[in-house]
Amino acid sequence: MSATPERLLESYRIMRTIRDFEERVHKEFATGEIPGFVHLYAGEEASAAGVCANLDDRDAIASTHRGHGHCIAKGVDPVAMMAEIYGRATGACRGKGGSMHIADLDKGMLGANGIVGGGPPLVCGRALGSKLQGTGGVAVAFFGDGASNQGTTLESMNLATVWELPAIFVAENNGYAEATSSTWSVACDDIADRAGGFGMPGVVVDGFDYFAVHEAAGEAVARARDGGGPTLIEVKFTRYFGHFEGDQQTYRGGEVNEARENLDCLKRFRERVTSAGELRGEQLDAVDREVADLVERAVQEAKAAPTPTADDLLTDVYVSY
Repeated sequence: MSATPERLLESYRIMRTIRDFEERVHKEFATGEIPGFVHLYAGEEASAAGVCANLDDRDAIASTHRGHGHCIAKGVDPVAMMAEIYGRATGACRGKGGSMHIADLDKGMLGANGIVGGGPPLVCGRALGSKLQGTGGVAVAFFGDGASNQGTTLESMNLATVWELPAIFVAENNGYAEATSSTWSVACDDIADRAGGFGMPGVVVDGFDYFAVHEAAGEAVARARDGGGPTLIEVKFTRYFGHFEGDQQTYRGGEVNEARENLDCLKRFRERVTSAGELRGEQLDAVDREVADLVERAVQEAKAAPTPTADDLLTDVYVSY
């Protein structure tokens, strides 16, 4: 992807949409109107945006329980997402999935997943289909540091190499598997070091730097499209909220304040593109206003939308061929 002003502005729009969407969900969840569990992606925007900027309609991604950012980066409608989070019939999954199960197959979003390590096997299947059909498509599995220890993830990486699949594994290491520090639970210093055991390249990138993520993902995508097989990318950053909404976060120190103040991916993106003269501050400010209006509209429409009825209970259970 060439760094044209239009593409840079779109990348900023995606990150700003994720941030504002998550900040607003955080606020709305506190009212008690949103059912179920919510896991927020704020602080991690550069990963989803940087990876997905290299993808197109041939490609697919699989997500985690912390999936809102991945959905937005892959093109899922934020208005439909908000309705889904509120459990409304107008939601992306007709209000039946909620926060942890948003999917949009038309956008190549195979689904957020409440099963830790549930995405990598799905991605192997999608990547195999792309390879056999010769579409040139790639499949990306996002997973956390906790899922990096799951058998499904390790087996999927092995299978992807054995079958030379156009698959990319993105380990989003925010430092904690729920409340367990990855420095204690992961045997190696870097999850990316495990790539060598599966015969694939592994790279660690700064998850607060959109451009670093974009470059690493671009190389992995090009390699996969050319038949070079899978890659493991470890993205390191800090999540701004707890593991889930309601998490008291007694296991954390001052890293969130430090990250928000000095490492924030949106601030760093703005500083880089404006100082280089690639974009003007007023262009970014205009995006901020447009996104704020979008998120407000999403919330208001979600609150006004109907809930599923009893007649909807047994619909959408099976695919009709």
